[in-house]
Amino acid sequence: MTTPATTSASTQLKPALNAWHLWGLAVGLVISGEYFGWSYGWASAGTLGFLVTALLVALMYTSFIFSFTELTTAIPHAGGPFAYASRALGPTGGFVAGFATLVEFVFAPPAIALAIGAYLNVQYPALDPKLMAVGAYLVFMTLNIVGVKTAATFELFVTVVAIGELLIFMGVVAPGFSWDNFTAKGWAGADEFSIGTLAGIAAAVPFAIWFFLAIEGVAMAAEEAKNPQVTIPRAYIGGILTLLVLAIGVMIFAGGAGDWTKLSNINDPLPQAMKMIVGENSGWLHMLVWIGLFGLVASFHGIILGYSRQIFALARAGYLPARLASVHPRFGTPWLAVIAGGVVGILAIFSDEVIKIGGQTLTANIVTMSVLGAIVMYIMSMWSLFVLRRKEPTLTRPFPAIGYPVLPAIALGLAVLCLVTMVWFNPLVSAIFAALMLLAYGYFRLTAGHRATLAADEDLLPQT
Repeated sequence: MTTPATTSASTQLKPALNAWHLWGLAVGLVISGEYFGWSYGWASAGTLGFLVTALLVALMYTSFIFSFTELTTAIPHAGGPFAYASRALGPTGGFVAGFATLVEFVFAPPAIALAIGAYLNVQYPALDPKLMAVGAYLVFMTLNIVGVKTAATFELFVTVVAIGELLIFMGVVAPGFSWDNFTAKGWAGADEFSIGTLAGIAAAVPFAIWFFLAIEGVAMAAEEAKNPQVTIPRAYIGGILTLLVLAIGVMIFAGGAGDWTKLSNINDPLPQAMKMIVGENSGWLHMLVWIGLFGLVASFHGIILGYSRQIFALARAGYLPARLASVHPRFGTPWLAVIAGGVVGILAIFSDEVIKIGGQTLTANIVTMSVLGAIVMYIMSMWSLFVLRRKEPTLTRPFPAIGYPVLPAIALGLAVLCLVTMVWFNPLVSAIFAALMLLAYGYFRLTAGHRATLAADEDLLPQT
């Protein structure tokens, strides 16, 4: 039995991406997290407490990526985690992984688009930030539809510029760096660690995850990668190492620039940290503010590519309306999937300040919702890895998980710990996430007959 993917050219993606394209995508998907969002972790954990959180999350991501590459190279499929879980755990496992990945990638772009709009509003106060956020969607949706190689080349360019900007930030701030500034009241507002600090460290988990969130999206470009068994591991390993250096660097240099408490509840910690060193009229500061937009653009653009491939893969397998698996006859991209995710994101933009969760606007909770989806997906992926090792020992694995079974177990254990922490500190958002999953599961059950009429993609089925 075969799916439309194996019978129709209208649902085939063409390989066009090399290792550099994929590395640019891996880093670009994430790099906005180095520019904003993470500093909120200081508010609950302090600089030293958040450093502990960030290092634990970094360990989880490093273990995860070194394990995840086994799946991405053994099963190079646009569905990514959905494909791995379907093969290992069956249709329901595939549904859970696919839905979680979809939540992660569909809910992240509106938050970034609003950040882009707010940033431009500072420069051009007469312009409506929400309209500029919608404009960002239209521009980068179009770029993704026009062609994956064009999109990936642009992603590589803006990612390199964004990395250069972060290195410049560290270089400019370095002469005024003080370790005493970084450590002052660094344990959740206290000078020494206490048991009470543990709650702040746990509450800061989502903001540490924001440093690395969405790197796994490279897996969704696997069908469009040239020689994926070689290029994807190179992209992932190079990407996670790049992000580890940048995340730790910007956090430490920003915290040592002055009074870190002034940076703990704002969206632009890097310009404000630089201002402490060079003053508000420095040319370095103005350059950081302008070029910093590239970091937001890189992540926004890359995540659109990620959500469109996830929608495409789910639709092709019968988990979403089949029409969403259409590939543009000229550009070879899943154009309706790009548009569908964009419509959801734009609706979220205009729901801001209307829908409130726990007294906060929707925007303030979008990041948490996205992180919940990511954590569930990480758990399903590592579970699938262990199951496939047992069920399919002869499966070709071009890049076996490094340190198996220790590193995959570390990734799985830390992901479960993060999920428990997230649910404990964010009960309302977690309840909404669960409700959305139940609704999606209802659709999944109602459309079981439709999927039964489709041929199952033999790449997703367990080998017997």
